[in-house]
Amino acid sequence: MATVGYDYVIVGGGSAGCVLAARLSENAVARVLLLEAGGRDRHPLIHLPVGFAKMTDGPHTWGLTTAPQRHANDREIPYAQGRVIGGGSSINAEIFTRGNPVDYDRWAAEEGCEGWSFADVRPYFIRSEGNTILSGDWHGTEGPLGVSDLPDPQPMTRAFVQSCQELGIPYTSDFNGERQAGCGVYQTTTRNYRRCSTAVGYLKPALARENLTVKTGCLVERIMFEGARAAGVQYHDGRERRTARAESEVIVTSGAIGSPKILMLSGVGPAAHLKAHGIDVVQDTPGVGENLNDHFGIDIVAELTGHYSLDRYHRWPRAAWAGLQYLLFRSGPVTSNVVEGGAFWFADQSRESRESGVVPDLQFHFLAGAGAEAGVPSVPSGTSGITLNSYPLRPKSRGTVRLHSRDPAAAPIVDPNYLAEPEDLRTSVEGVKLSHEIFSQPSLRKHIAAIHYPDAGVRTQQDFEDYARRYGRTSYHPTGTCKMGVDDMAVIDPQLRIRGLDGIRVCDSSIMPSLVGSNTNAATIMIAEKASDLIHGNR
Repeated sequence: MATVGYDYVIVGGGSAGCVLAARLSENAVARVLLLEAGGRDRHPLIHLPVGFAKMTDGPHTWGLTTAPQRHANDREIPYAQGRVIGGGSSINAEIFTRGNPVDYDRWAAEEGCEGWSFADVRPYFIRSEGNTILSGDWHGTEGPLGVSDLPDPQPMTRAFVQSCQELGIPYTSDFNGERQAGCGVYQTTTRNYRRCSTAVGYLKPALARENLTVKTGCLVERIMFEGARAAGVQYHDGRERRTARAESEVIVTSGAIGSPKILMLSGVGPAAHLKAHGIDVVQDTPGVGENLNDHFGIDIVAELTGHYSLDRYHRWPRAAWAGLQYLLFRSGPVTSNVVEGGAFWFADQSRESRESGVVPDLQFHFLAGAGAEAGVPSVPSGTSGITLNSYPLRPKSRGTVRLHSRDPAAAPIVDPNYLAEPEDLRTSVEGVKLSHEIFSQPSLRKHIAAIHYPDAGVRTQQDFEDYARRYGRTSYHPTGTCKMGVDDMAVIDPQLRIRGLDGIRVCDSSIMPSLVGSNTNAATIMIAEKASDLIHGNR
């Protein structure tokens, strides 16, 4: 096996890996290697905002499904995770939200993560952000991550926002400002009417640097240790097995599913589990693969009285026109991210709750179409529909990631353990009920022929609970499986170093001690930005 030396070896070219490759290679004397198991982002749908609808399954994902979910009818739920340069940022719905300040203050004050309060991390959010509309104390305008408004929200999205207001949810133009609660149209991680993944915004401008090497189609099989120090990695490039030596650090950025998997394959994890698979134990680290925390989203779906949503473009003549409109004018439905509208609101809608200073505990995503994502029910063929998804923002249920075998090519066992905690089920049901109320307001009701999911037979509390168990799914936000902190189950310290080992850090969504109250891509990018300063010794 040929061995090549670098200063930094980055394992995983997803949202965080691309950020770190770009930031660390700014130092011209640092030799940086980025390894990604997936391919390049050459598929045109990756770069078109509307392409998200075709990205939730297929060759750019790992093709995962969950273990049977005991509290969700023992279903094995499709679990999309990106397998392409840019990772989740190349296939997600491009929604730009970063959570509530209380989330990061909780990390610092309650979960042993000194230096990760909102005051500590806000500069990194601002440094990453290149917002074309918003500015000031809450937003950046010069960062690599392009953020913009949708150029022309769909008519049904506008009706959704109006219906929310009719229900009493105030309008907001900024979900990332001083007040999160409200309804509106999401800003998206797009620039010049194209997706701005971290592969586009961060990595592409850095590719010309002589000190940066990027290799795709390379499956990392294990991290090599010399005693307690990470010395490099062994990987397969599709033709042969190779090794890369890390003179300074190995940086694991394979996400909340991939990072615990590669650590366990390398001998870092729960000792009994590793021994059961015949893996030599480098360090007994029981928290690796524990604490899996994900948003469990539940959809309601309505058929419209006419072809008012993006579904109208499924047929060839209109689809061709939409493509031509985008090519010629950079306008039309191709500029839509499908999941255009949203809201942050309260399961308890009482005035006392809303005015008590409690932050929202529900998030909503409005899709200007039906059946856009893998595993989501749709409307009858030949009709058009709309979808509204909701989930509890801070679920209490925790799951695990475990090895299926010691074969690096084998998928891990992913068990989010959805709805294990009764409070998660109660809050989920309130989200479904609120979604139904939003669809029942005048601005949307006049366009709806029928709500098919849930149908009229779902009436009682038990009916709604059964519906949640039957139709809930991942919202693509796994976190926490290599959590940061100081307790016995913490895998890494607040400097993102694996406790008890040298020369290795984990820098991705897996380090979150608990979920943030929003989509997770912007938070993952922030983690990587802060990690680059920690590695450089600037913090």
